[in-house]
Amino acid sequence: MSIRRGGLMSYNQKRIARWYFGGVASSIAALVTHPIDLMKVLMQTQAEKLSMMRTTQKILREQGVLALYNGISASMLRQYTYTLSRFGIYTVGSGMMDTSTMGSKTLLAAIAGGIGGYVGAPADLINVRLQNDVKMPMEKRRNYKHAIDGLVRITREEGWRSLFNGSSMTALRGMLMTVGQIAFYEQSKSSLVHLGMPENMGTYITASIISATVATTLTQPIDVVKTRRMNAAPGEYSGLADVFIKTSREGPLAFFKGYTPSLMRLMPHTVLLFLGLEFLRTRFGYLPEPKQVGPYYRYDDVDDD
Repeated sequence: MSIRRGGLMSYNQKRIARWYFGGVASSIAALVTHPIDLMKVLMQTQAEKLSMMRTTQKILREQGVLALYNGISASMLRQYTYTLSRFGIYTVGSGMMDTSTMGSKTLLAAIAGGIGGYVGAPADLINVRLQNDVKMPMEKRRNYKHAIDGLVRITREEGWRSLFNGSSMTALRGMLMTVGQIAFYEQSKSSLVHLGMPENMGTYITASIISATVATTLTQPIDVVKTRRMNAAPGEYSGLADVFIKTSREGPLAFFKGYTPSLMRLMPHTVLLFLGLEFLRTRFGYLPEPKQVGPYYRYDDVDDD
């Protein structure tokens, strides 16, 4: 595929996103949404039932404001492994196959999400453990200094295979999340534009809200089980089936525990992610020649700026 270069930062809707833009945009969004993500994990793993507001107040009272960013190094590592992989694979794959239909978008997104889930499993494990430390008694905290320290200690203390504890669930969640986020975002944006909406920030936000809602609904049951499995003490669960069984005993709504904070975290994160991605695409993306079908750009003839 030949590429026509435009001027640096020159705005053009026809530009195509580079493979690494998703990871960059997601890391920026994560800096804003990390405290909400932390509250989501705490609500899913705590024994006592506290609202998001009361959980936040408890952490601020006992740990201080900086505790809201506990685990931020693992969150950044996760963005540059899990998110970078799934967005990168989707972007590259969409340049090699026709993604003009929802079915093809869904298939490619599922493949990208599954691979990204396995790649990002160690970072996801560290992310959950670091976030959960703030609610543990002092004597029971793991006290990882940062993400790399957590990776090293888990390898030494539990074996390298423990880094992939719950990786199958992470991969399954990655498949569903990527379908909800990327496939539904692309399809929603395309449909909104065909309905007459201009391709601008308002359309991006609307499509992002739709994709975030779908993604949260698809992934919440998996998210609850995955988080409990990753955070479990040795011997607490015999396997994933045991996690499902014990969770189901709490009632069907237990699988959607923390749904509101999950949606509250994912929605702004998804909106910021795609706004950032569209900004990067329209200013730093490349212009293809000849016409191709790919993500995050309009399907018409390509002109220079």
